Amino acid sequence: MNEFQPHVKVLPEDDANRQLARGFSLYPPLAPRNIQVLRVAGGWLEVLRLFEEVHIGEMDRNPFRSMVLLIDFDCRPDRIDQAKARIPIRLIDRVFTLGVISEPEKLKSNLGKSYEAIGMALAQDCREGTDTTWGHELLRHNAVEVQRLRQHVRPILFP
Repeated sequence: MNEFQPHVKVLPEDDANRQLARGFSLYPPLAPRNIQVLRVAGGWLEVLRLFEEVHIGEMDRNPFRSMVLLIDFDCRPDRIDQAKARIPIRLIDRVFTLGVISEPEKLKSNLGKSYEAIGMALAQDCREGTDTTWGHELLRHNAVEVQRLRQHVRPILFP
């Protein structure tokens, strides 16, 4: 990844989210050098802690970086508000909080696909501006964030 070009880093809560992000990054039309899936944080609060302690400073030093915080909402829709409250206003246009309303295991079961296949389908939706997978009942709460993501990140990942 070229840190001096627009790029996206994904901070996953757990291994299931990491696999979803990996599948997204493997979608063939995607520019693979413009995305990096980071190590699993180990919980949604740990995602927020790492974001605050490590990534805010890195983003301040690197205006080309965007971040996706990939967390489970554990049937708590207010969690996105809790996460957004930790994002400084100066970075809000470059940080996106996404996740399954319950947990990825339920999404995998409902769709009958591997995490990577789901991630690829999400990438295809992102690229094509569709909601075939993003519109699923366990993902549709992300609609506002997905719209922002498409506007800002699509040109980086699908040049």
